[in-house]
Amino acid sequence: MADLGGRNRRAFIGSFTAAGGPGIVTAAVDGDSGALTALNSLNGLPDPSCLTLSADGGTLYAVSETTDGAVAAYRVTGDVPEAAGPPVSVDGSGPTHLAVFDGHVLTANYGSGSVTAVPVRADGGLARTASGVLHHAGSGPHTRRQQRPHAHHVQPDPSGRWAVSVDLGTDSVRVCALRDGIPELHREHALRPGSGPRHLAFHPNGSYAYVVNELTPTVTVCRWEALDGSLKPLAEAAVLPGAPAGDAYPSGIAVAPDGRFLWIATRGEDVLSVFAVQGEGDALRLIGTVPCAGHWPRALTLSARGTVLYVANERSGDVTWFTVDPATGLPRPAGSLPLPAASCVVLG
Repeated sequence: MADLGGRNRRAFIGSFTAAGGPGIVTAAVDGDSGALTALNSLNGLPDPSCLTLSADGGTLYAVSETTDGAVAAYRVTGDVPEAAGPPVSVDGSGPTHLAVFDGHVLTANYGSGSVTAVPVRADGGLARTASGVLHHAGSGPHTRRQQRPHAHHVQPDPSGRWAVSVDLGTDSVRVCALRDGIPELHREHALRPGSGPRHLAFHPNGSYAYVVNELTPTVTVCRWEALDGSLKPLAEAAVLPGAPAGDAYPSGIAVAPDGRFLWIATRGEDVLSVFAVQGEGDALRLIGTVPCAGHWPRALTLSARGTVLYVANERSGDVTWFTVDPATGLPRPAGSLPLPAASCVVLG
């Protein structure tokens, strides 16, 4: 049995409505196996590609990954999330990721290369307008993908003091804080030119961070210092055992709650890479890869105890789940839920 633990009794799944997705889907999660059963869908928001929950699980937030980017809030009181107000403009285009931080919802806006802060009301809903936008600046050597900034990911650090954003276009990670509700740059940390950082995950001990690079199939191990908000790249590891035939497009990342293993999805190869985390978290060893049981794995999500791994396969239109071998970290296919243009899974 998977023994999910924690809450993990509902899953919320985002999808691209422009590609035929149903919007936001609520699914029941079997407490033993982790299997998903679709309950309903909510399709009032265009392209809700990324979702996150409030700390108490009572509010679901979703981006609208469109040219006129927006973010929306939904009250979670039963099986059907209820809109907690109209969508709010993020004053940016193509928001691909979001996080709750310091009384705000932050969005990483890929198209406009910026991070937006939208205030959260006392009831969990959103203020009518954004309070501030941090515009990234710079470019990279990849002539097609790095002509300008492309913020792709944002999240709080484990201490809760800083917000960390990852920019594919500028090969950098930015650390910021909010001042009067406005994101203010604290430090910008450069990664290898042309690497194209996409997503970041922290080790449970809060001292290391792992950055997935999309333009080169690698992951960068970094030392994180919460005291002064600094990130220091230490090493870069390949996510595939050999050179890919073409562009590989690594995407999602997940770290085990006990810090022993790390998983990365690669869309161009349709595989999940499994790493053993070594030392205190300062080194990674590639154990191997397994098929993702679908096509174009966009995002990874772990159950609360790290026993079940969910994969949103965008182009094959399904969410697959795997049981994780506790000794080796290797995922074993366990089931699949058809869902067109699936883009992310959030457990609540």
